[in-house]
Amino acid sequence: MTISASPHPADSHAAIRVRGARENNLRSVDVDIPKRRLTVFTGVSGSGKSSLVFGTIAAESQRLINETYSAFVQGFMPSLGRPDVDVLEGVSAAIIVDQERMGANSRSTVGTATDAHALLRIVFSRLGEPSGGPAFHYSFNTAAGACATCEGRGSVTDIDLDELVDPDKSLNGGAITVPGYTPDGWLVRVFSESGLLDGDKLIRDYSEQERESFLYSEPIKVKIATINMTYEGLVPRVRKSFLAKDKESLQPHLRAFVDRAVTFTDCPDCDGARLNRAALASRIAGLNIADAARMQISDLAGWVRTTLDQPSVAPLVQTLQQTLDSFVEIGLGYLSLDRPSGTLSGGEAQRTKMIRHLGSSLTDVSYVFDEPTIGLHPHDIQRMNGLLVRLRDKGNTVLVVEHKPETIAIADHVVDLGPRAGVDGGQICYTGTVEGLRASGTLTGRHLDDRARLKSAVRTPTGSLPIRGARRHNLRDVDVDVPLGVLTVVTGVAGSGKSSLIHSSMPRDAGVVSVDQSAIRGSRRSNPATYTGLLDSVRSSFAKANKVKPGLFSANSEGACPHCNGLGVVYTDLAMMAGVATTCEECNGRRFTDAVLQYTLDGRTIADVFAMSVDDAHAFFTKGPAHAILTRMREVGLGYLGIGQPLTTLSGGERQRLKLAIHMADKGGVYVLDEPTTGLHLADVQQLLGLLDGLVDSGKTVIVIEHHQAVMAHADWIIDLGPGAGHDGGRIVFEGTPTDLVADGSTLTGQHLAAYVG
Repeated sequence: MTISASPHPADSHAAIRVRGARENNLRSVDVDIPKRRLTVFTGVSGSGKSSLVFGTIAAESQRLINETYSAFVQGFMPSLGRPDVDVLEGVSAAIIVDQERMGANSRSTVGTATDAHALLRIVFSRLGEPSGGPAFHYSFNTAAGACATCEGRGSVTDIDLDELVDPDKSLNGGAITVPGYTPDGWLVRVFSESGLLDGDKLIRDYSEQERESFLYSEPIKVKIATINMTYEGLVPRVRKSFLAKDKESLQPHLRAFVDRAVTFTDCPDCDGARLNRAALASRIAGLNIADAARMQISDLAGWVRTTLDQPSVAPLVQTLQQTLDSFVEIGLGYLSLDRPSGTLSGGEAQRTKMIRHLGSSLTDVSYVFDEPTIGLHPHDIQRMNGLLVRLRDKGNTVLVVEHKPETIAIADHVVDLGPRAGVDGGQICYTGTVEGLRASGTLTGRHLDDRARLKSAVRTPTGSLPIRGARRHNLRDVDVDVPLGVLTVVTGVAGSGKSSLIHSSMPRDAGVVSVDQSAIRGSRRSNPATYTGLLDSVRSSFAKANKVKPGLFSANSEGACPHCNGLGVVYTDLAMMAGVATTCEECNGRRFTDAVLQYTLDGRTIADVFAMSVDDAHAFFTKGPAHAILTRMREVGLGYLGIGQPLTTLSGGERQRLKLAIHMADKGGVYVLDEPTTGLHLADVQQLLGLLDGLVDSGKTVIVIEHHQAVMAHADWIIDLGPGAGHDGGRIVFEGTPTDLVADGSTLTGQHLAAYVG
């Protein structure tokens, strides 16, 4: 393998030269990508775009940069393996701006993630009256600035005792209802056999002293069955067990318990501001730093521009102003600096990460974007395009993985992968100009100018779901009736209130099945077979055919290869150097023991089945639960996916559609989908529309939050929010059919839909 830096750094026509790329499904790909140009990578989901751009080019750039650090420093950095490619030349430093959501840490906000809050803290330390001290005294993440009561979190937790204890039972009778607390288990025996409480006495009959000891006792030593143990009140014990950990790291049933048992309320001392009284007492023009952080960023930008004009902080204020203006320019002016970063959507998170780079003076680097138009209304896509062009014009190489024709249209160069997905993809189908792509005859070229038509007739609703007085986030006391039995599309610019209206205001008892953009959880052991429940049926089929235990056919159980523990690869830790993954020599990557691989089902081993695509497995399992699950996966366009493929290798769009496939088996009558076209190729949108039609025709109500005009045109009913974002949105600006929306022409959505349908 030959990997080297660009031989002609001064040559404006130098290229990133790739030869023999084989990451994931890439079939020994050879391609030259021009530097200092805007290149868009196209192709169906699963065609190999991300494997080429992220898995090969960006991964090698990051690995080479990491190798410039000392071995000691590398020991604290993530291990990056060498991509599977023969030659990779002309690689420059890559800045990756992906869709990964920001961490759910409650201490991370939009302001802290972009350094805008750091700049604001310095301004208040210089100009605030009375002074709160140096800049770190205005930080809720330091002891000097944080509110002592909530420790800078802004909220305090309260535990609902009714969710912990059934007062009509005794300890031995199962009074403690916390998951894991069984009467015969040590967690309960510490209470019932401590000598401090009567294990057979009903909780409601406890004296005040017994109740205090049971619920709130400080840790004390007790002896249970001759074993020294620590007795502690149930409430502090639950706090340590559940609240001291990140809720997202808990198992689903434990997260559900925390959601039921724990309430979060604004801290009574700081009123949710996170800061101590000295920091909150310091003001500029009547505002303290918490007031400023709560403001909509577009308003804060105006306040900074008109208020902070003192010469002593002019350079600092200029940088802060540029940062805030960048938020507005990128379509995020409706956010506030105190918005927790974990609550941002994938598209919002990606655009927030861009803020750091818009004012950067770096040149001749590679910016790598993963569908930057996700979550953007057609009105905002042109603004995003302008930012991509601006980065290119500063002398940078801009690589964009994208499906939207509006962004493909601005490319200097296009690389189209395919022809299809999975094992049928991984090849270069076309490289060249956009005009050349149109004439190329590839799947992308043929569908580039696709336009949907408005429906000639729409379905008649069978009833309605009333939403009354919705005030979540920026909603302005919204009343709306969502029709039942039809396809309703909810539209509006990013930040207009679409998700707040549908996800937060929908009646809870309406049998709603929600498929939102939250991430799929799972380790590198997780795959579509385990996630969908397909593996249970497969194991049962193998066990029944061979008259053995089902556990033998799980790579996480007794049938797993002991050398690699069922992973198929062995991860070697090279201490301070980057670790490597190699195919297990014992099982040759097949994950199971030789003994298990002696058992077959219709001539196939369990390893053969794990190597199948969804389409292949669907043809193999022709009936039963496995066939039903595989049918749903094919219906959402995942037929090419490997059923044993690690979930960590799936794109955002693939993960969304996998969740949809699971929920299609639910008995709910109302389906809420959040941007289901995410990651979908132009050619696959039609299949999605057919799937939505099938759900509605089977008697379901389908509500789709969406920006894609083809989905809007296909709707029976449209609810458009706006007219703008943040406090400029939150109102219903149109309700009616797509035809009426186009004819009305008064909203941004209507104007763009009219242009789309021609």
